[in-house]
Amino acid sequence: MKNDIGMDIGTANTLIYMKSKGIVVNEPSVVAIDKEYKSVLAVGGEAKEMIGKTPAAILSVCPIKEGVIAEFDTAQSMLKSFVKKAFSKKTFVKSRVVVCVPINVTAVEKQVIKDALINSGAREVFVVEKPMAAAIGAGLPVSEPIASMIVDIGCGTSEIAVISLGGIVCGKTVKMAGSNFDRAIEKYVKRAHSLIIGNQTAEKIKIALGSAFDVNDGETMEISGSDYMTGLPKNAVVTAEEIRAALKDSLMTIVEAIKDVLEDTPPELSADIIERGITLTGGGALIKGIDSLIKKEVGMPVYIAENPTECTVNGTGKILDDIDLIKKDSLYLAAK
Repeated sequence: MKNDIGMDIGTANTLIYMKSKGIVVNEPSVVAIDKEYKSVLAVGGEAKEMIGKTPAAILSVCPIKEGVIAEFDTAQSMLKSFVKKAFSKKTFVKSRVVVCVPINVTAVEKQVIKDALINSGAREVFVVEKPMAAAIGAGLPVSEPIASMIVDIGCGTSEIAVISLGGIVCGKTVKMAGSNFDRAIEKYVKRAHSLIIGNQTAEKIKIALGSAFDVNDGETMEISGSDYMTGLPKNAVVTAEEIRAALKDSLMTIVEAIKDVLEDTPPELSADIIERGITLTGGGALIKGIDSLIKKEVGMPVYIAENPTECTVNGTGKILDDIDLIKKDSLYLAAK
């Protein structure tokens, strides 16, 4: 079973975990396509570098939207490319795959993901809800009669769940995550500095200056873009305080969703969460001070998992070790 793999097919990045090697692929979920010939020119990091820089004949596509496949053929081409990279000269045909999906995924969306992987050569596909995989990857005791609360802030969605005895007791998916943070920064820079910037520049600003609490006041960054009035190249300097203000509404949407899930949590499990706290995973957990913001708003301990961007795919890898148990008892599996 050394060739069995776990996959986190995300809006921003796709990660593949191979049982015998660990994480073998971590690539942007982007495909560059020749519009005239309908052929794939580049996949992953190479394709991402083309975003915003391609001529009219080349189209950069992100086939995963909000954690599910939005463009089947493009996504299938992307997955085949990533799988080929993961296996090198080995075969993928006899491999079993554990793949994660958002909590609120529909049966149709789940089947689309399964079909794409089967068509890419997988023998068998097991679908697991993303917060479950993230919690397992973060080392939380999901199989015990103890409440574990996970908040996974990805690129397309944020997944919030309370887990106990191998299942999700209550949870919620909100379409507010990393890509929304980028758009909020783009809008703010346009409004405050009359400067139009691209998505990749906004992402760089988010990584460098993004914060949810006053932990990096005084930090600045010089950025480049197009003047909103003239269209000519222009530079500007943005501050950490400005970017924090730009992100405030987006972050508070996630905080309110956390409160909603806490309100739905049975009293017996609420006591566990008060004692054990909330665990943050996903790229959004890297926003400076986000743990302090959530702790202030909900009044309980908040912890950032180790290597938060890799928790979900590592969770699928750990699930591979119990795959026969999963088949027998449907433990961890997403609802059919």
